[in-house]
Amino acid sequence: MPRRNWAGNVRYSARAYHRPTSVDELRRLVAGSRRVRAVGSGHSFNRLGDTDGDLVSLAGLPPEISIDRERRRVTVAAALRYGDVATHLHAEGWALANLASLPHISVAGAVATGTHGSGEGNGNLATAVAGLELVTADGDLLRVDRDADGDTFAGMVVNLGALGVVTRVTLDLVPAFEIRQYVHLNLPREELDPAFASAYSVSLFTDWRTPRINQVWRKQRADQPAPPAGWLGTTAAGAPLHPVPGMPAENCTRQLGVPGPWHERLPHFRLGFTPSSGDELQSEYHVPRAAAAEVLAALDPIAHLIAPVLQICELRAVAADPLWLSPNHDRDSLAVHFTWIDDADAVLPVVAAVEERLAPWRPRPHWGKVFDMAPEQVAAAYPRYADFADLLRRMDPEGVFRTALLDRYFPR
Repeated sequence: MPRRNWAGNVRYSARAYHRPTSVDELRRLVAGSRRVRAVGSGHSFNRLGDTDGDLVSLAGLPPEISIDRERRRVTVAAALRYGDVATHLHAEGWALANLASLPHISVAGAVATGTHGSGEGNGNLATAVAGLELVTADGDLLRVDRDADGDTFAGMVVNLGALGVVTRVTLDLVPAFEIRQYVHLNLPREELDPAFASAYSVSLFTDWRTPRINQVWRKQRADQPAPPAGWLGTTAAGAPLHPVPGMPAENCTRQLGVPGPWHERLPHFRLGFTPSSGDELQSEYHVPRAAAAEVLAALDPIAHLIAPVLQICELRAVAADPLWLSPNHDRDSLAVHFTWIDDADAVLPVVAAVEERLAPWRPRPHWGKVFDMAPEQVAAAYPRYADFADLLRRMDPEGVFRTALLDRYFPR
């Protein structure tokens, strides 16, 4: 079991590591533990998943994938990777509406942190959740459902791992579909809005060294017409590319407009390849989508600080949702994602500068990435923050699932 996260910047401080092979074994473990946390694929870049108690991997539980065709839903084991779930679903004629850039991440971990894909009409991955099964602090097994549990359910989906150990997740399905992926170069920044609106899923990449967007990755439905030459003043890429200059494109999903199944185009990276060595740090902030141009203009004065410690910055649009701790709660969002070099001493002062520049728009940090916003700033950005804090106290009064990071942002 890993003693560090995927990036290697967090060394877990757990006193013991466990890999139960049944839900009953997990229930006994949780009921007998003073502190416990579940670890998924380890793609968080902060200490949200750290504990000084028992660290639990769910990879030993049965890898369930059960499709309910009538309700158009699938129930999956929490530790399964999205890429593995997607491959199975596609073979059965089904799809998920959205996927993140990495198919390597676990379902429960991605949902718990509000991780997302892209698309002005697409919600983040948690918006597909129709049901959860979790082991609560006393070892009981709790099942909650969107239809039956309403508003409380909206508070439990993006849960930061703080309400229990999720064992199964039920997701909405759509019929399988095909996507063509095109990459365009040197987008003028004034074309930001039409670029985001131009396809099912759109990602913009910039190195903050020029006023233009370096690359636009457009993932459009396969039955839509190909983009015209000179689309929005750009040049079409003549060969496959990686978002980070100098990295091998073979790790990335097929480009150049070649049609393919949804799960082999919506992610940026292929399931069979490791997208990078993990030698990086990441930060991400969600701001109102309508303020995109103003936000980028606000960051321009510190571009000279950002660029030297940046591998690449990705801009994505994400649709609003009702989930209490979702970074996209009740507002269409622009996600500003930074992939930094692996040097915390150099990066953290720049993170602070970015947070200061974004402050007027009440940014919501990605829960699983590097950020240092004051607790009162984060609380002010979420209308249901106090409601979640109350739910947390009620469901885990003894702090079984607490961590130092949770205590900072949700003090007891």
